[in-house]
Amino acid sequence: MRPATAARFRPGDAVRVPNVEKKGHVRTPEYVKGKRGRVTGILGGFPDPESLAYGGAGLPEKPLYRVCFRQTDLWEGYAGPPGDTLHVDIYEHWLEPAIEES
Repeated sequence: MRPATAARFRPGDAVRVPNVEKKGHVRTPEYVKGKRGRVTGILGGFPDPESLAYGGAGLPEKPLYRVCFRQTDLWEGYAGPPGDTLHVDIYEHWLEPAIEES
């Protein structure tokens, strides 16, 4: 694992994926945009895939996180167990702090 020396978030932090449209190569799934999750791990720093896709150097490297989402938050009418979750690896520039739920 590469070190993520400048990681903004820590495991346990509540985060949100902004619901923004971006043309071109995007490594964040549409179904998590606008959704809230929780960081479960820091995977390290990696070259920016959105830069690499267009022949760039991928620098500076971006921290990559594993984020846990509740299935019931992702899919309207989800009929599985209420505790089901989905983990998605998301780069830091696609995350923002989320307001903690009470």
